[in-house]
Amino acid sequence: MLFNMLNTRLITLRINFSEMFVRRLLIPVVMLCLSLILSSCASVAPQQDKPKVLAIPAAWSNTTAADAASSQAVSLAQWWTRFDDPQLSQLVARAMQTNTEVNRAQASLRQARALRDVAAVGLRPTLGSSASASHGTAGGNSTGNLFKAGLDAAWEPDIFGGKQSALDAGEATLRASAASLGDVQVSIAAEVALSYLTLRGAQTRLAIAEANLASQLDTHEITGWRLQAGLVSSLEAEQSLSATEQTRAQLPVLQTSIAQTRHALAVLTGQPPADLTAVLATGFATTTPIPQATDDLVLSFPADTLRQRPDVRAAEQQVAAALARVAQADAARKPSFRIGGSLGLSALTLGALTDGASVVSSLLAGVTLPIFDGGAARANLRAEQAALVQAQESYRATVLTALKEVEDALVALRGDRERLLRLILAAESARNAALMARQRYDSGLVDFQVVLETQRSQLGTQDSVASTRADFAADHVRLYKALGGGWNPEGLNPERLNSDLAAVAPNRTESK
Repeated sequence: MLFNMLNTRLITLRINFSEMFVRRLLIPVVMLCLSLILSSCASVAPQQDKPKVLAIPAAWSNTTAADAASSQAVSLAQWWTRFDDPQLSQLVARAMQTNTEVNRAQASLRQARALRDVAAVGLRPTLGSSASASHGTAGGNSTGNLFKAGLDAAWEPDIFGGKQSALDAGEATLRASAASLGDVQVSIAAEVALSYLTLRGAQTRLAIAEANLASQLDTHEITGWRLQAGLVSSLEAEQSLSATEQTRAQLPVLQTSIAQTRHALAVLTGQPPADLTAVLATGFATTTPIPQATDDLVLSFPADTLRQRPDVRAAEQQVAAALARVAQADAARKPSFRIGGSLGLSALTLGALTDGASVVSSLLAGVTLPIFDGGAARANLRAEQAALVQAQESYRATVLTALKEVEDALVALRGDRERLLRLILAAESARNAALMARQRYDSGLVDFQVVLETQRSQLGTQDSVASTRADFAADHVRLYKALGGGWNPEGLNPERLNSDLAAVAPNRTESK
């Protein structure tokens, strides 16, 4: 009896000691955990500097009043057809299908779409199945078999929006990849057109050089006859030969340029150089003028131009993706919750699995809180915030580059147009002068030096006209590319650029 009373008192002391332990040790630990949870839920993201204001001009500085007053620009879709050259259109169409850069951008788009789908799965519950069979022994004796089969389900509620932010980042990255694909297509189409115009210009210059060489050979033959007749000295004959060989020396340079440009076009269209050489050789006539675009392009306003450029759209979506990653990194510092459960069958034999008594089930709910990680979560948040600033600055740089490219193309277009008009007049006068000098030399009215000067002037001005025609056509190509190249941002919100700039960088203003 006494022993039972002492035992009861010891049990009571143990219970009181346990209660004291819970109050003095466990309760402070619980309070500490709760405070950590609350502190982790509060966002302590460092304040970011406000982005710099980016002023968008109201109009281009190299446009006329009529262009500025126009409210609707000409569509740039398939701008290469404005050159009215079927072979150019065929080369661009082939490049869009077989160019390696375009194919790589398409693969990048498919990858971004798949990664977006992966992020979307994180918001939904998961369901899995399992089956197992085991056989055990103890002390050399069999302990029997165990068969299991079941279903497992789990779900992580997105309380703080981390998974939704990951999905938003995937969506923005997908849109950026789509815009990047458009940017690659615009760039490749422009490169094909520029290379084709370079080829046509070089072939035209080669035809001019060959025609002038034929004329100089005729003059050299006449000079030889005059030398035999004693009408001229050997000085005129040597000068004629020198001028002829100088013109002949230009032919290999132009032929090399033609071959190398053909090779570049072949690579742009995704084929070996030799495969395209035969096509261009048979489908091109050297007497055909260098293709020129119709000069009826009406420019859109700068804000509209930036809105339709794919590289600007891609940079904008990269900013949106960076914003979502900042939110995702902030949510990673907060608690995460998980609900799971399983439903299955367990039996010692396969036949017993169909017995209702073999059904087993479980339900589990848990919470995970990063209490101490050495500051890794905070450092990751700061890293994503720095990446956001980089994306914003890249966006600003892309916009500034776009404005510069349009202005440069307009200046070049205006300058080459004026230069071409003057060179055409000069070439016509040089041709007439060379013809008159040749006739007077045949009649003995002028010396050979006059013939040499007029022939040299004729060759130089005609070559300059051909080069400037090619440059003038290339200026149109660069302008089309700078204006967006006819890319259509399908699937993107078609607001004006003012709204886009406000979303990318708050407190941004636009100059009027």
